[in-house]
Amino acid sequence: MRQVRSSNANRTLTRRPTTPGEILSEEFLRPLRMTQKQLADHLGCDVKVVNRIVNGRTSVTAEMALRLAASFRTTPEFWLNAQKAVDLYDARARVRRLPRPLRLAS
Repeated sequence: MRQVRSSNANRTLTRRPTTPGEILSEEFLRPLRMTQKQLADHLGCDVKVVNRIVNGRTSVTAEMALRLAASFRTTPEFWLNAQKAVDLYDARARVRRLPRPLRLAS
């Protein structure tokens, strides 16, 4: 597994962060014994949307973060930060070379 350098406290992440879908499934749906269909009905969305989030095939949007936060008494930032961590990890794994910093004109 390729190690990915994190700018946060100069840590090296060796595993992919937990996805919002995994958190949703393991920390919320399972303990509440709630199905994806029940959550989708509660959120007012199609079950396919919840299923794609749970299975990591789609990202949590700002709108969905608001809905999840209201439903589970968390914050939208909780869901968006989890998504951001996964997105940045994946981007760091894909991007081989970053441009050098720009120089300011003197």
